Amino acid sequence: MTSPRMKELQISSQGILNIDTMELSESCVIVISDGKAKMAELPLHADMTIKTYKGIVTRVNWDEGEEF
Repeated sequence: MTSPRMKELQISSQGILNIDTMELSESCVIVISDGKAKMAELPLHADMTIKTYKGIVTRVNWDEGEEF
């Protein structure tokens, strides 16, 4: 299942990841693992946990909050 939050980034057949920083949001995170790259915008208030198994990212969890 693909998360709508994490957007797939293309890696060339030579293993090159081209990113135009002018097109990125002001705050974002890029996760690279096992030949794949994904990007997500960062919310205003959240904890992000990256889970791995044998050095490969298996899950990205988001716990968002709101100031009271």
